[in-house]
Amino acid sequence: MFTAAVLTVSDSAFKKSREDLSGPTVKRILEENGFEVKDITVVPDETDFIVTALERFCADGVNLIATTGGTGFSPRDVTPEATVKVAERLVPGVAEAMRANSMRYTDKAMLSRAVCGIKKSTVILNLPGSPKACEENLNFVINPLKHGIEVLLGRVGECARK
Repeated sequence: MFTAAVLTVSDSAFKKSREDLSGPTVKRILEENGFEVKDITVVPDETDFIVTALERFCADGVNLIATTGGTGFSPRDVTPEATVKVAERLVPGVAEAMRANSMRYTDKAMLSRAVCGIKKSTVILNLPGSPKACEENLNFVINPLKHGIEVLLGRVGECARK
């Protein structure tokens, strides 16, 4: 079993002027894929709040942090920048794969600034803000991510293509 935390980044959900629909969607998908979701938190679109939450989840030792929101062009969209501040290593292929897959649904997918990174034994994955896009993206990368987490934890070795 893997552990996870979900971080919704949204000013309106933080202020409770809009219901967070993406966080529960991400939680459901993670649980359906064998993750125990330890925490689900909502923070405003502010770098310090995002960094603090990411650092806390990493210190708690969760295997995966899935963020939702804050990956677009709005001046307040700072989730990728906060993630880069926390991550020790980046995993660009995961974000590239999500963008490529999402292009099947909308050409606006190329505007995503989402990143994926690693801090110690935790993978941090940025997802879009909409529940539908979260579902499309997370379902596309969840199995390779589970393998990556197992490698990160030393449970399995790297898998060479044959």
